[in-house]
Formats: sequence, structure tokens, C-alpha cells
Amino acid sequence: MIDLQSLLFNIEIDSDAPRRGSLLVSEPFLKEQYFNHSVICLVDYEPQQEAMGIVLNKPTSYTLCELVESVDRESNITVYCGGPLSCDRLYFIHRLGDFIPNSKEIVPELWIGGDFGVMIDYVNSGYPVDGNVRFFIGYSGWGVEQLDGELRKNVWAVTQIPDITHLLVGGDDGYWHRTVRSMGRPYRSWLYHPQNPRVN
Repeated sequence: MIDLQSLLFNIEIDSDAPRRGSLLVSEPFLKEQYFNHSVICLVDYEPQQEAMGIVLNKPTSYTLCELVESVDRESNITVYCGGPLSCDRLYFIHRLGDFIPNSKEIVPELWIGGDFGVMIDYVNSGYPVDGNVRFFIGYSGWGVEQLDGELRKNVWAVTQIPDITHLLVGGDDGYWHRTVRSMGRPYRSWLYHPQNPRVN
């Protein structure tokens, strides 16, 4: 079987070591439904252990008020797909810190979870959501050493958050391209690869 990635585009990955708060950026040809052109924030990671992450840039057709009856804010708040696991649960990543009790710090200025009632009060009070909080259905997970194996196979490039003020802004392919651009010259060619090289 021809390895188009190596033959046509010679993509090489020289990434940072992953840690909590790192971003996993999918290589251009990754076709898996949830992870095509995805950017994942690792919210729990230890080498050779299980890992948990949230896909940041895959909007769903759902809005928060459709999923949570107590939301009465008039403006639509998009809910994103965090991954294929626990799709019956709602997660949220935010920059509100101790304002949301029981939040877990991912990195400085970024938290996951916390008191859901307080978060909904924040939303209903009309405070800014874009850039401050993002809601997700499901999460992404890896078994013991599974992520380490995928990294060895160059499924993901690992980078650190380039600008935390923009982490929860934007979505879709534009978000992936923005993140790849922040990774510098070695990844510039990624921006020009077709998602399916066989159609060119």
C-alpha cells in the first residue's frame, strides 16, 4: 500500500512533549470523524497512563438552551463536540477561575468544570461567553499508553497554547489552520495539504 503522506508530502513531526494543557493538533490527513482537522486540549495526562482531552473546534448543531432547560439567555450559545466518549454529558472549559467553585485548573488562566449552577447563572446574567467559556458534548480519551503510541505514529503534533485569550474563540477548519500557523515554519506546509490528496 502506498504511503501518500510520506511519498507526496514528506510530513515530519517534531513536537513538544505532551503535558496537561498541551494542544494535540491532528495531522492533515487524519480522517477519523471526530478528529479530522481537530485541535484537542489535554485536560489530564501522565506519560504511559490514561489521558483525557477535549476537542476545541468542532461545533455541533445544538445550542446550550436546547440542552439545558434552565438556560434562558436569548442569544444562541453553540455547544461543541468534545469527543466520542460520554456523549450524554456536558463539559465546559472556562477562564473564570475561582468565580466558578470547584473548577479544576488545567494551566494558569484555564479551568475545566466546576459548579454547573453557578456557570448557568453566569450565562443567564448576560456575561460574555465567547472567549471565556465553551460547552462540549462528550470528551476524548486514551487508554494506558494509547496516546503515547499515537504520538509515535505521528497522528498528532503537540504544541502549547499560543494565546490563551483566543483559545475559546472560533471553530472548524479555521481554528485548526490558525493553530497550525502558530506552530511556525516547520508546519507551514500543513496549511496547503488537501484533506484528501486522492481528489487532486
